[in-house]
Amino acid sequence: MATTSNVRSPTAPLSGEVIISDHKPTPPVRISQFPLKRPRLTAVFASLHYDNSDGSNKIKKAVGLEKLLVDSPYDVVSKDSPLHPKPLTSTQFSNPVSDGSRLRVAYQGVRGAYSEAAAEKAYPNCEAVPCDQFDAAFQAVEKWIVDRAVLPIENSLGGSIHRNYDLLLRHSLHIVGEVKLAVRHCLIANHGVKVEDLKRVLSHPQALAQCENTLTKIGLSRESVDDTALAAKYVAFHKLKDTGAVASCSAAKIYGLNILAQDIQDYCDNVTRFLMLAREPIIPGMEKPFKTSIVFSLEEGAGVLFKALAVFALRQINLTKIESRPLRNQPLRASDDSNNGSKYFDYLFYVDFDASMAEERAQNALTHLKEFATFLRVLGSYPVDTTMI
Repeated sequence: MATTSNVRSPTAPLSGEVIISDHKPTPPVRISQFPLKRPRLTAVFASLHYDNSDGSNKIKKAVGLEKLLVDSPYDVVSKDSPLHPKPLTSTQFSNPVSDGSRLRVAYQGVRGAYSEAAAEKAYPNCEAVPCDQFDAAFQAVEKWIVDRAVLPIENSLGGSIHRNYDLLLRHSLHIVGEVKLAVRHCLIANHGVKVEDLKRVLSHPQALAQCENTLTKIGLSRESVDDTALAAKYVAFHKLKDTGAVASCSAAKIYGLNILAQDIQDYCDNVTRFLMLAREPIIPGMEKPFKTSIVFSLEEGAGVLFKALAVFALRQINLTKIESRPLRNQPLRASDDSNNGSKYFDYLFYVDFDASMAEERAQNALTHLKEFATFLRVLGSYPVDTTMI
């Protein structure tokens, strides 16, 4: 019988040094936890500083060039595949944004991740910059390391990515767009390995859950890692003969693996919605369909949530998403009934609705909502993604 176990990423922690260049493509970097092989030359790192000599507090680039001989952590497994940069971490923020030739877009994961494909769909010809965690991607935008971030917010099968809802409130970034990506999972392994040779499979927990029926029929045990592409990278690096990965066909190509089966997800309508984040909001318009995302909290009381949501129904505004999350700084609140001393959960409510903030009805709805809300923030008003790949 197939079993499931949760293990930490086989390559964690990915927190060694990262050297990023203003040159394209991003140069190779050292992943210190892998065995070292042959030397490779890397160079060029830069940092930001503020020049306040004229009172303008402008950001200027202080570029230092340093040639380092580092051992190659990972030989390229196919002749035409690019080098694999190590993801940024939240402590590695000393590099400048792009020189303007193209946008630098942060995503969570390593090369070949579905998030990388989403970033490239959202911003064609961008320089996709991998980050080890969602937090690092948020901080990379805030600290001008990158221009944008593209991060998942919900999946049609797995539901919401709660971590990113919490980070939206913690950080001051704005939603400037959305992108929907069809997720097509493949079972991949090293060349020469057949399905019957496999005993286990590695992948992200959601990917494993989305392929539950197929993996059960094959009789494979499952182990969870941080990212689908990271699973592929691990299988390739260790040249495993009894272990496969659930990942994209792009990851198979990048890491030189063989595709044993395609479209192994249990349901064909497997779509992930990603948010495009920036330091500044866009000016909402009315020339195309727009969506607006907000977050608010309410006082406790009979029917108060009903009243809050009614402000949209009264103006014929369609709600497309409602998500509640605990109010972290005050998760429990004492009941108004002092006799029983009970407490209740306190929540934040995230809502998406089909309207632009340029529309008077949307403005009136939020004005009305302020009568009930103890807190209200517009996370972004942005065009709806009507495409699918």
